[in-house]
Amino acid sequence: MDARQLKIAAAQAALEHVEDGMRLGIGTGSTADEFVRLLAEKVADGFKIQGVPTSERTARLCMELGVPLYSLDDLPELDLTIDGADEVDGALRLIKGGGGALLREKIVASASSRMIVIADESKLVDMLGRFPLPIEVAQFGVAATRIAVERLASRLGLSGEIALRLEKDGAYLTDGNHFILDASFGRIPDAEALANGLAAIAGVVEHGLFLNMANAAIIASQNGARTLLAQN
Repeated sequence: MDARQLKIAAAQAALEHVEDGMRLGIGTGSTADEFVRLLAEKVADGFKIQGVPTSERTARLCMELGVPLYSLDDLPELDLTIDGADEVDGALRLIKGGGGALLREKIVASASSRMIVIADESKLVDMLGRFPLPIEVAQFGVAATRIAVERLASRLGLSGEIALRLEKDGAYLTDGNHFILDASFGRIPDAEALANGLAAIAGVVEHGLFLNMANAAIIASQNGARTLLAQN
């Protein structure tokens, strides 16, 4: 299977966990897009769900394909969120936000009774940090915020470039009109300490460490899809 077929396999396995009538958080990214396409086929056949998208990108795809959408204000408590990840380790700790939707993704996941991650085997790592950690920050005082993040990293023994995410017209803007700093640490031995430290920095809106949030991860490989469960 090629990369897209692996994503489809993970999405198909996740769809088996979606029940008729569910209040469903719908993630963002290339694997989540495949899930939306499969979900839309079931909806077209009469399957009922109430979807809450984690980004404007996902909302557009859902509307295009006929998946019914609501806001999180309409449905502040969800049964399940299905979303992708940029990295997942054996304890189901995640790095998310490569697509720029980490704030909404974390809010939606936090409002859900369960979260299932879908990914191909390339996203499974022994230790988080190979993928640059996205850190969503306020536009105001971004230089000061970056210095604070650099100092935190130094205290935790982390090194690597912390760069403002750019696109062709300038700084990348999230759906919430914030900037993103991408921190290329390589390895993050203590994700909990980093998460707590980032949360204490005034200019940080949210970070891409999703810890103790995923209940299961469906990982697709050439040998099929397998499910990793969180150890409680």
